[in-house]
Amino acid sequence: MPDHIRYDLLTQQALRGVVRSVLIDAAKNGLPGDHHFYIAFDTRADGVAIPDRLSSQYPEQMTIILQHQFWDLKVEDDVFEVGLSFGGVPTKLTIPFEAVKGFFDPSVQFGLQFEEVGEEGERAAPANASEEGAERPPLIASPPPAPSADTSPVQADTADEEPDAEPPPASGGAEVVRLDRFRKK
Repeated sequence: MPDHIRYDLLTQQALRGVVRSVLIDAAKNGLPGDHHFYIAFDTRADGVAIPDRLSSQYPEQMTIILQHQFWDLKVEDDVFEVGLSFGGVPTKLTIPFEAVKGFFDPSVQFGLQFEEVGEEGERAAPANASEEGAERPPLIASPPPAPSADTSPVQADTADEEPDAEPPPASGGAEVVRLDRFRKK
C-alpha cells in the first residue's frame, strides 16, 4: 500500500469529471452560444471503438470537433458515444474518458490536457520530449499545441465549414497550472 495520497490521479479524475459534466449538459441542452469542443483521445486505449479506416488513419491519437453536426451524444460514467460524419459516412464513436488526452473549448479559451500517470506515480514522457529532464506538459493548458500530421483535428462533415478546418490560432488567455509545482521532489 502506498504511503502517500495520489493527488495526481485524483486531480486527473476530477478534471475528467469536468469534461463528463460538460458533455452531459451538451447531450441534454445542445451547445450554447459559440461553445464547441476539440477532444483529443488515444485511439489505442482500451474501450475506444472507432472504424478501422479511422484507426488506420489515426493510429495513436485523434482529435474530433463537436460543433455543428453531431448526434446521439450519450454520456455514461466512464465513456461517451457520439455520432459524426466522416467523408459523408455516418460514424458512431465510443470513447472512454480515460482515453481523453485533451479537451479545449476555443470560445472561452478553456483547455485541459491529461498526462498518463502510472501506478507508481511515474508520468509518461511527453510525445515531443526526447531527452531526460524535458519539461512535462501542463495539466491545464491554453490552446492545445499545433496539431502534427497524424494528430490534426478531424472535423466532421458540416454544411457551414470546411471538412479539414484547423483549430483557431493560440491567443493565450487561459492560466497554466502545473501539478509538479506542488510535488515533493
